[in-house]
Amino acid sequence: MKTTLAALLLFCLTPPVLAGNTAIGFQNTTLADPVRPLQMVVWYPATTAATPQLIRDDEVFHGALAVPDAPPASGTHPLVVISHGYGGNWGNQVWLASALARQGFIVAAVNHPGTTSKDRSPEAAAQLWQRPKDLSRAIDAVLAQPKQFGAVTPDRIAAVGHSLGGWTVLESAGARFDPVLFAKDCNVHAQLSGCQAYQRMNPDSAKVAADLRDKRISAVVSLDLGLSRGMTDASLATFSVPVLVLAAGADAPELPAELESTDLARRLPKASTQYVKISDATHFSFMAICKAGGEALIEESSPGDGMICHDGDGARPREVIQQQVVALISGFLAGPVDDKR
Repeated sequence: MKTTLAALLLFCLTPPVLAGNTAIGFQNTTLADPVRPLQMVVWYPATTAATPQLIRDDEVFHGALAVPDAPPASGTHPLVVISHGYGGNWGNQVWLASALARQGFIVAAVNHPGTTSKDRSPEAAAQLWQRPKDLSRAIDAVLAQPKQFGAVTPDRIAAVGHSLGGWTVLESAGARFDPVLFAKDCNVHAQLSGCQAYQRMNPDSAKVAADLRDKRISAVVSLDLGLSRGMTDASLATFSVPVLVLAAGADAPELPAELESTDLARRLPKASTQYVKISDATHFSFMAICKAGGEALIEESSPGDGMICHDGDGARPREVIQQQVVALISGFLAGPVDDKR
């Protein structure tokens, strides 16, 4: 695995909330639309001496520090858009968004209607093909407002997605989904969470199979994705942008790396694909860090869901796993390097 050693050392020595010295701003906005309004948050390098505040910090999860509505820093900055998983929200990856912003990235994340923790509308969830379009709308919005979020380096726009968000960003960059292929595969691997989620959403097959690519996206990062087995071999073999595929090594029967992330990496072009399986990470290690007592609060309101606070048996603390993930992603987005893990 290729990564940047200097970045890895930096993140091993600094806690995630305070990594780096760059001031960062934060804005929470809504992208208006009569049919599909989107909540979008943006983290960005800022010019400010104001005291940062904790963003998305609550009784259950740790947040991250930023200065709300701070003026953006001068110059141009690479842009990263983030897509959350099924039933998640933009808060799941505050640790990643804030860390990348401290390194000079503008980072935008959206809540995908119908598949967020507070919006489970079946009608909106069924519009699975809209998820890549949501990311395109976020890119449009950030590019259109350089005085609000900072100016974007046009040829450096990346997309990062967790779980169903991983499927979303691959589709945004050129992967094509075949519902018939996926249905046949689910007859064999019915235990996969992607099969169950897809059945619940029941999207329009023709619209999901369409070309959903946004040609502005120049790199993709997948965090323990699902639904990849419905992506066609042809579209993956000719995938035209670099991809970093990160997998949870603490396998769960419903989302084993071998059938999802590992299989995806095998089918992508070897020259432009990097793959890392993090042995002590679970699917939920890519989500926000739970506070002491957070699991009990989750169990109280939603029995069985406290597992999102768990990492693998004998795992490093989640913040250390996430430091590794940030280092891998920042090294990948920085471009080719010559050290291999």
